[in-house]
Amino acid sequence: MNLACEILASFLLIFTVPTKGEDPESIVVWGALDHDLNLDIPGFPRSDIVADIKWNRNKNKIARIKKDMPLHNEMDKYDMFTNGTLKIKTLMRNDSGLYEVEVYDSNGVNLLSKKFDLKIQEMLSGPEINWICTNRTVSCKVENGSNPKLQLFLNTTRVKQDHGKLITYTWNTRWNKTFMCVASNHVDKKVSTEIAVCPDEGLDLYLIIGICVGGAVFLLFVALLIFYISRRKKQSRRRDDEELEIKAQRAILEERGRKPQQTPVSTPANPGMSQTPPVPGHRSQPPAHRPRALGPRVQPQQKRLPPTPGTQVHQQKGPPLPKPRVQTKPPCDAEENS
Repeated sequence: MNLACEILASFLLIFTVPTKGEDPESIVVWGALDHDLNLDIPGFPRSDIVADIKWNRNKNKIARIKKDMPLHNEMDKYDMFTNGTLKIKTLMRNDSGLYEVEVYDSNGVNLLSKKFDLKIQEMLSGPEINWICTNRTVSCKVENGSNPKLQLFLNTTRVKQDHGKLITYTWNTRWNKTFMCVASNHVDKKVSTEIAVCPDEGLDLYLIIGICVGGAVFLLFVALLIFYISRRKKQSRRRDDEELEIKAQRAILEERGRKPQQTPVSTPANPGMSQTPPVPGHRSQPPAHRPRALGPRVQPQQKRLPPTPGTQVHQQKGPPLPKPRVQTKPPCDAEENS
């Protein structure tokens, strides 16, 4: 069983194709341009058994430290510590490459061997967030930095991400818009946050048009309502006036109809003048004796004035009537005796 496993592992190792430019056993390490970098050795053995530590870059010796011997550096660019850590000062782009460390004991036995694939990236500048209210577009841009990855968040929700120095996004919300842009690479990470404020916050063209149309319709409705109410008032007032006029006319007609019946016939001051003149040739009879009326005595009637021309014209219609005779009033003694 163990033999079969070994054969399978050997077969896999034969057909394993390493990545171009990379050692499959190396550890990828990222360094920031113009910054120092420390290469620490993972799994470093106890220092009491370590006698020799050597660092090579692209198979060229760059630093070495031996027990009971001073530190030996090939170049001032590197520093080495007793625990085997290699410090590279002020990284440049040409400092990238394959670094290898070897650790030996006092008998020359290799205790540890590690490889590091160093890659250099430039640190990022702060992301800039800009927006345009007319087309609701927001952009996030990074001026400096190597291979940045940009992520855009809207109210804590990631809406877009991409590799590059610029990304854009179009929003469709009318409410609070807080944008956060995160720019990152292997050596740096920067975050920027902005609140997008537009002059027409919460409004758009269609909403403005709808508000205008609704306001016009409301004003038209109010104008029609006022016109209708005024017209109804005028009609009601006219109807009331007509009813009052009709009632007044009816009252006048009723008064005219009641006048001949309600007006009492006044007793003439002189009874003799109100009597119908006797027919010519007919002998007048003396008046019958009547009881004396209470009240003041009736004075003799004065001479009547001639009628007005209008009355005379009215009286001349038809045959002429004889003039009435003036009857003498009997003496008061005769009345009392009767």
